[in-house]
This record gives sequence, structure tokens and C-alpha cells, in this order.
Amino acid sequence: MSGLPAGLPPELLVSAYAQGYFPMAEPDSDDIYWFDPDPRTVLPFEGLHVSRSLARTLRRGTFVVTFDQCFRAVMQACAEPAPGREETWISEDFVEAYSELFALGFAHSAEVWQQDRLVGGVYGVSIGGFFAGESMFSRVSNGSKIALVSLMRHLQGRGYVLFDVQFMTEHLRRLGAVEIARADYKQRLARAIHLPVTFDWATNC
Repeated sequence: MSGLPAGLPPELLVSAYAQGYFPMAEPDSDDIYWFDPDPRTVLPFEGLHVSRSLARTLRRGTFVVTFDQCFRAVMQACAEPAPGREETWISEDFVEAYSELFALGFAHSAEVWQQDRLVGGVYGVSIGGFFAGESMFSRVSNGSKIALVSLMRHLQGRGYVLFDVQFMTEHLRRLGAVEIARADYKQRLARAIHLPVTFDWATNC
């Protein structure tokens, strides 16, 4: 945790992410904490593990994936209680702050739809060729995985080189996430944020 100031204006968020920091809040609290973990967990684009069953689901076309169509709805869904996650750090203040980042082109989302119902999604922060995945949600089996894999393929196609997932979980490890030293992460981050790539974002709903 760092001693950065409280509050989440967009210029502070962009500056913090560009230096390797990210904020989280205590559930049911206005207190904001800034993190810069060592080691840092990243999900390599070339090392993404897609299981056979997930690959079949993606090929089947049962789900429709969009980008930047319902950013706020994705964040609000990520903030909903779920089994094993009865409390959330995503407060309404965070939704407002990151929605402002989205309006400025520094935050993006992937949405998964099944028969016009939003069933999965992921959102995060983007600077140059760097993307920080913040949170995912799923209302059907594999909904969040479909969103994440689709997002990573989109980013790789646009020329992104660094996908940050912050802390290791077993779910991320199975997808190919690895831990790297903070110093290594900062070097990769410094290179990534200066790359002349864009997400090619659309319009919020």
C-alpha cells in the first residue's frame, strides 16, 4: 500500500497506473488504498491457455462479444455480490471515476451477450500498449473467461504488449498468468505505455 492521496480524479488515476499503482477500497468504506505489489501478476498474450472446452464454446458462436458497449453496466455487474465474494471494493465512487476514464478513452470493457442478456464481462484501464484488467463477472458458465479471452485477442491484434492482472489466483494461473518481479514489471510498463496503439473504442450505452 502506498501513501498516494485519496480521491480518484482521472488525471491521478492515469498517472498512478502509468507508475504501477492501482487503487482499491475497503468494502463499505470511503478509504482508498493504493497498491504496487511485488511480485506482480501478468497474463502473457503468447502464453494464454484456452482449454479445449472453452475453445469449443468460443467457436460455437452461442455468445456474442462486444467492446465498450456497456462499460458502466459491466462495472456494476462486477460490483454485485457473488458466491465467495459477498463484499466488493467497487463502490459507486469507483464506478463514477472509471466511467469518467472510459469517457476519456483510458478505460474499456468487453461484454458477453446471450440472447440480448449481458452474461459476462471484464473491464480495465488502458494506456498505450498497456492494459490493466480490473475485474470480471459471469452470470453463466464461462462468461467471464469468454470476455477475458476475447479481450486479450482484441488487444493483441491492436498491438498491446502488457496485460496486468495484479494478484495471482488459481483461476488466472490456469489461464497462463505468471508472477514477475516489480522491477521487471516497471520496465515493461514504461515501454508499453509509450507505444502508439489504440483500443479502437466505440460508444457507451
